[in-house]
This record gives sequence, structure tokens and C-alpha cells, in this order.
Amino acid sequence: MSSKDSEDGGGARADGEVYVPGVRWNGGLQQEAVDVLAGEGGLVVAPAKIGYALMTTDRQGLERKFAAKNRSRTKPGVVMCASLDQLFLLARTSAEIRGFITDHWHQDVLLGCVLPWRSSGLAHVPDGAGELVMDARGTSCFVIRCGAPVDPVTAALWERHGKVTFASSADPSGRGNRGTIEGIGRRIAERADLLVEADGYVRSLQPGSGPHDRYAQGVMVSLVDSDGVLVPRQTTADAGSAPAARPTVIRRGLDVDRVMLALGRHFPAWDYRHGAYH
Repeated sequence: MSSKDSEDGGGARADGEVYVPGVRWNGGLQQEAVDVLAGEGGLVVAPAKIGYALMTTDRQGLERKFAAKNRSRTKPGVVMCASLDQLFLLARTSAEIRGFITDHWHQDVLLGCVLPWRSSGLAHVPDGAGELVMDARGTSCFVIRCGAPVDPVTAALWERHGKVTFASSADPSGRGNRGTIEGIGRRIAERADLLVEADGYVRSLQPGSGPHDRYAQGVMVSLVDSDGVLVPRQTTADAGSAPAARPTVIRRGLDVDRVMLALGRHFPAWDYRHGAYH
């Protein structure tokens, strides 16, 4: 996005060819994004800690998101949570898991947890959208602390409109999040209703990192077994007997070292299997 485009709200160009409505992040709540996503089928690209996120709130918007990314419908997006209360209302957890997630919330650490939905949470899934937001086991990845630009939007949609925000990285599937508004590519730029630019914010989270050595995703921890059932409570004795279902890091990313330290504080045994299924 050129400085002139950003200042006058005129637009953003991706791959040097595309012109779509765009604004520069205002440093707080981006009301334009809330307005788009509170409506029917809205699709917004906005900056997060690891790059740009493609956000929506209903079945129509989810269909548009999959089409914009050329993404397989078997790969659901994540559920962005504006607060611990929202996450614990939507997802099934245990005392150990709640403690683990709460640590990350208070330390402002981006974290995604694969968890099953609660019945109270399923009531907030948009009509007809279940197959697009959860896998065959009935689990989704619930994410906290996504970043200063997107978190207030997620909170406003939940608190004012009762809408859950669903997201994927704003990049063509398989190409990786470039961390710049131009890096989202022509296809996504043309299909989004609004682009919010904050390349400087994204760079500030990983100073000194370039497009080839930056973390382009957040850490994802699976807290379910192969059937989607929560991992059982562990005792110290379980660490030596290798319980069949343990918390498992299935995707490394930004602040992975801090996440692994927290796993050690809350669980006697856990696994690291980057690339494992979700």
C-alpha cells in the first residue's frame, strides 16, 4: 500500500495490479472492519502478530474465504477468541488446560489450542458452517492473543454482535504468510471487502527477521486424542509411563520456546510433533 493510498483510504495494490478498498490501521479498534464483518458474508484482511489474517463470521464468508485462498475444505480455519471467558464458553477444557491457556493470556503470548466444542459453544456456530470450522472429530483450533489490530475487532464482534470470528492466514494455501499487505497476493486482495494495512506492526513483532527466516504462523498445541477427546489429567507418575494421549505441539511458530516452557510447568509429559494432523 502506498503512503498516499493509506492516508486517503483509497486502496491497496497487490502484485502491482489490484485496486481494492483499503485503510491503514488506526492504532486501535478498526471500526470499518467491524462494520464489514458484522454484515452478511463479510471478508476482511487485517494484520496480526504473524502477518495478515483473513477474517469472517458466517457461512457465506467462510465459503468466500476458502475460495479466496484456494484452500481445501478439509482444512478448517481457526476460531479467534477475544477473552478467556469466550474461549472457555466455546471450547471444552480441564483445570490443567485452563491454567496452561491462562498463562499465555496474561503473558500476551499467541497460542492456538486444538479442543472440542462445548454444547454451549456449538450454539454460536453459524447456521450451516459446522463443516467449515471444525474437523470430523468435532474439534477446532481456538486462538488467543492474535495481535493488537485484530483482537479489538474480534472483541467488538463478540460483545456487540454475538458473532464468533473465524480466520486463516491471508496467503494462498501452501505459500506461507509473507508479513506484508502486498504479500497476500492478487487473488485474496481482489476478493476481500477491506484490507487493513500495518506492515510496521507486523515487522515490530519479529525485528531483524526477513521473509525467509521469520515465523509465519503461531504455535498450535493439540489437547485432544485421535478421536477428539480431551487429553486426560496427568500425575507426575504418568511422565514415566508415557500416557497415550498427551498435549502435543503440532506446529511450531512465534514464541514456541515460551509455549514449551509453559507445557513443562503444567503437564508432566508432552510431545513435539511438528506437522502432525489438525
